[in-house]
Amino acid sequence: MTTAIMNFEQSIQQLETIVGQLEQGDLPLEQALTQFEQGMKLAKQCQQTLQQAEQKVQQLTEQHQLTPVNHKNNE
Repeated sequence: MTTAIMNFEQSIQQLETIVGQLEQGDLPLEQALTQFEQGMKLAKQCQQTLQQAEQKVQQLTEQHQLTPVNHKNNE
């Protein structure tokens, strides 16, 4: 597993933890705001990572000129 994927997975896990804490509603307001801010940063980071991965897939697809396989004609 690459470092980028591990960081992405760790960020998602951390984001899920934050969301869970916020949903419980037990945090004092100041701590909830801090957690919310951290969650927003993590969400943005994850979104950027996913966009980069999507671009990489698109580049590889175009580079290798892959076309979808029509399974109905292979039967």
